[in-house]
Amino acid sequence: MYETPAVSPAPSLIEFRDVYKLYQMGDETVRAVDGVSFTIRKGEFAAIVGQSGSGKSTCMNIIGCLDIPTSGQYLLGGEDVGQMNDNQLAALRNRTLGFIFQQYNLIPKLNVLENVELPLLYGGVRTSERARRAQAALERAGLSSKLQTYPNQLSGGQQQRVSIARALAGDPSVILADEPTGALDSKTGREVLHFLEELHRQGNTIVLITHDNSIAAHAQRIIRLEDGKVIYDGPSGGKGSVVQADEESEGTA
Repeated sequence: MYETPAVSPAPSLIEFRDVYKLYQMGDETVRAVDGVSFTIRKGEFAAIVGQSGSGKSTCMNIIGCLDIPTSGQYLLGGEDVGQMNDNQLAALRNRTLGFIFQQYNLIPKLNVLENVELPLLYGGVRTSERARRAQAALERAGLSSKLQTYPNQLSGGQQQRVSIARALAGDPSVILADEPTGALDSKTGREVLHFLEELHRQGNTIVLITHDNSIAAHAQRIIRLEDGKVIYDGPSGGKGSVVQADEESEGTA
């Protein structure tokens, strides 16, 4: 009998192995991240969800190589982040991660093209290649007609698309989006989320950090944190997910 060949799993890009992050607050030790383990593979769209104090922001800082675990291992693209010095962390961050922030972090005195080119400039990419990659990223973001426009001449949604283009220009292994719709109205926020979904369909790996369950529902997978621990890790809308929990609570209210 013919058997369908087994499909090899996609390579893991982000791997937490029993990660702890402890902070000393006076005489008290706070476990911001308390023994967290998960793996995010190439091509996934995962949301890390939790309220204030859940540990999601600490996890984001560790994923983004802005912090390192107190104990346990964090591997990014197979490299152990905890064994790196600041220069090594910065180099790994620049070549592996594309960041999208809630407040866009665009420089007002630079036009759209220059804003998107800036991380490439810091990365030592030559001038002609910077321009090519930045223009291609802005075209993907639907902003090819705005190259010479300044941030204050754009809507909030357009500014967020510029920040997404800036993330894409570096051809990152992972797009890390921290509350990317937090500064937008609901309609514009939905447009940005639909764009992230389209980027995922094109093969990009996306990690979305949010406190909002309705935002998390746009991801395929949800990792929910509470008190520094993972309390759900599974499909969006699956049994025990944040989305289903919201629906159940509304039905019994």
